[in-house]
Amino acid sequence: MKSIQYYGPGNIKCEEVMIKPPQKGEVVVKVMSALTCGTDVKTFRRGHPVLIKNIPSGFGHEFSGIVEKVAEGVENFKTGDRVVAANSAPCGECFYCKKGQYNLCENLDLLNGAYAQYITVPARIVEKNMLILPDNLSFDKAAFCEPLANVVHGAFRTGIKKGDSVGIIGIGPIGLMFARVAKLMGARVIVGGRNPIKLKMAEDFAHADEIIDLKKYPNPEKIFKDFSDGKKGLDVAIECVGLPEIWEQVFSLVRPGGTVHFFGGCKSGSKVTFDTTKMHYGDIKIMSVFHHTPQYFRKALEYIASGEVEVEKLITETLPLEKVEWAMKEHIEGRAIKFLIKPWG
Repeated sequence: MKSIQYYGPGNIKCEEVMIKPPQKGEVVVKVMSALTCGTDVKTFRRGHPVLIKNIPSGFGHEFSGIVEKVAEGVENFKTGDRVVAANSAPCGECFYCKKGQYNLCENLDLLNGAYAQYITVPARIVEKNMLILPDNLSFDKAAFCEPLANVVHGAFRTGIKKGDSVGIIGIGPIGLMFARVAKLMGARVIVGGRNPIKLKMAEDFAHADEIIDLKKYPNPEKIFKDFSDGKKGLDVAIECVGLPEIWEQVFSLVRPGGTVHFFGGCKSGSKVTFDTTKMHYGDIKIMSVFHHTPQYFRKALEYIASGEVEVEKLITETLPLEKVEWAMKEHIEGRAIKFLIKPWG
């Protein structure tokens, strides 16, 4: 099969490789649609200690397709089924799983290899985190289940309530999906970003109530606070950039009693500084949510299948496998939201 192989930062190649034979409980999926992702772009630029453990490695993790082959022990799927699979599944047995914190599973192996014509899905994902698609749902839309599952997990854990003022800094695909889900939860949403493509999508896709071009307002604190009830500060502020200086800036946007959600992961070893007086006497809740769980993967599929989250609007362009490297570079230059990769042309 054709497959994008990752050899190191800035070094990926489209090659002919053997399809991994499925072991007990595994299935081979013919990839019909795959999507580029900000995490893949970061990995392309500087590597990733968790996603990429061996070199060369398969690359990409957001996909949907058709079951091509089923190994012994698979009961709920058959050849020809239209499916979407997450890039992980919890073990259910470790310390964190027993506490219901499935996203922190100590045995959470992450699946890579979506930028390929076929992908072999591990048994645990097949059992717990692979879903059959509704007949009327396209592969292109279904491929968004994994990134949306992260967002739905984060939004629900944040505890967004109807009528809340919610501010989002960083409107890449994740920030845009956060804005859309917050709107569906009944919030009033204000977003801030710099990229004109993404600012337009904040209106067309997320339907944000207020959209701020941060290039025009380097210090947007007043605008965000003016948007809130009584101009006291946001009920919820969500950071979707992953830069320490933006973490600190977002902290200043919430009201006493509000919630700050640091969703964007910063570079390893990063440090931030907060005003402890504001945090303590302001009774501010600080949180981060990592990854997704089977519960939220299913909820993401519901949102997409219902049409409530029109994920297809986030597709910048459709590309063949051979252009994945070009796609990574376009992302780095800020000229895309998500590329749809079609392994079969």
